Amino acid sequence: MTTDATFAPARRKPLYRDLSLQVVVAMLLGVAVGYAWPESADAMKPLGDLFIKLVRMLVAPIVFCTVVHGIASVGQARQVGRVAVKSLIYFELVTTAALVLALLFVNVWAPGAGMHVDPATFTDKSVTSVEDTAKQVGFGQFLLDIVPSSAVGVFVAGDVLPVLFFSILFAFALLALGPAGKPLVAGIQTVSQILFKMIGFVMVAAPIGAFGAIAFTVGKYGPSSLISLGKLVAEFYVVCAVFVAFVLWPIAKWNGVSLIRLIRYVGAELLIVMGTSSGESVFPRLNAKLRALGCDESVVALVLPAGYAFNHDGTCLYFATVSVFLAQAVGIDLTLFQQLGLLAIMLFTSKGGAGVAGSAIVVLASTLSATGSIPVASIGLVLGVHRLLSSAFVPVNVLGNALATIVVSRWERALDVKALHSQLHYTRPSPLKEDRNLR
Repeated sequence: MTTDATFAPARRKPLYRDLSLQVVVAMLLGVAVGYAWPESADAMKPLGDLFIKLVRMLVAPIVFCTVVHGIASVGQARQVGRVAVKSLIYFELVTTAALVLALLFVNVWAPGAGMHVDPATFTDKSVTSVEDTAKQVGFGQFLLDIVPSSAVGVFVAGDVLPVLFFSILFAFALLALGPAGKPLVAGIQTVSQILFKMIGFVMVAAPIGAFGAIAFTVGKYGPSSLISLGKLVAEFYVVCAVFVAFVLWPIAKWNGVSLIRLIRYVGAELLIVMGTSSGESVFPRLNAKLRALGCDESVVALVLPAGYAFNHDGTCLYFATVSVFLAQAVGIDLTLFQQLGLLAIMLFTSKGGAGVAGSAIVVLASTLSATGSIPVASIGLVLGVHRLLSSAFVPVNVLGNALATIVVSRWERALDVKALHSQLHYTRPSPLKEDRNLR
């Protein structure tokens, strides 16, 4: 199994070279600059956008290389299918739990109750653009988004779902070649190593990207928007914390992994996505870290990209919370039957996020459009705080996918326990024992 030496727990680096600390300092500076000079917010935005573009430039080829090499190294289509089925079952169970939990919290907390907002007041261009895009999102469009228009176009657009589809198809064709395909598999592995080296160069700019993104958010939407919709923001951050504590923590505990240690291990990645609100910005680094953690390359190659496409735990919390909040805000009392219908629709639409140029707000609009009971125009109410909400749900997405990869690796008996203990720095015997389920 190939691991990245960058994550070996050898000697400690000087504190000033720690990426987590650099990102924290950059985010604090960003908050200060955005608050003190809000007029400069727009000028800071390109710093965050540039960092995200640099990473997105490499995401599609990295997904392709890791998926193809991972499947080809397995050598058995049956095993690939087994991993895929286990992953999808896990994704569906956890995202359903997220939706149910969010619906319970938003009904009890009722952050939108008593607002009496008229949705007709939200008719600006931003809402109209979201509504127009949402009309294009349906089951037929979802299927069309999975299949790329061309082999070249799939890498140009960079959306995870079509890249994953093309990569799996290519990998199975490569498997069918038998020994004749081995030189190409070796070549793809070399290209993958080059791409990860490039990611190492790009990650040097992570603190700058986080600084620019946070400065823009505070300067543009800052204190005023946080105060005006503070009840929603507070409720959502609480529900995200509860989901991590009462859903992800028991899953980790049941599989013998300390969630606290895992959060520390991927702490830099969580801070980066908190600042940039882009899960893609840490995909390559998370891929390498999970392999270094002891997860088999073939499992990581399938589960992590699939998780980015289908396992949106935090986004599901967002969909359920904001949908009911908007209904409360405009004075619509959703019945239990209507909320169950909303839940059923969100189980489908939440899987479409990867194919809709990455925007959760657009998928939310398509969800409201499908229900017919909540005005799509009411989305204008949360546009100002969407960036603040995404700083909570995107890290939950990333943490959920990291845990999912570890869990499926364990189920597949493809988890190196010694590497896991070493990377998570267990100082006493870990709760994860080397049993017959683990190698």
